[in-house]
Amino acid sequence: MSKILALLLIAMMGLHVVKPFGLPGLRARRDFWKIALFGLVAFTVTVLISHGR
Repeated sequence: MSKILALLLIAMMGLHVVKPFGLPGLRARRDFWKIALFGLVAFTVTVLISHGR
């Protein structure tokens, strides 16, 4: 699951640098770091769910 999530986030960051998505908070090319921050939170949640038992 985490490998798929990583590849998806890298693809989204690359696409956003080429052509910004235009979503609120993601209008400029320099906002690709917000996608990375979301990915870090998603990875943390994934690890906590899988290893939190």
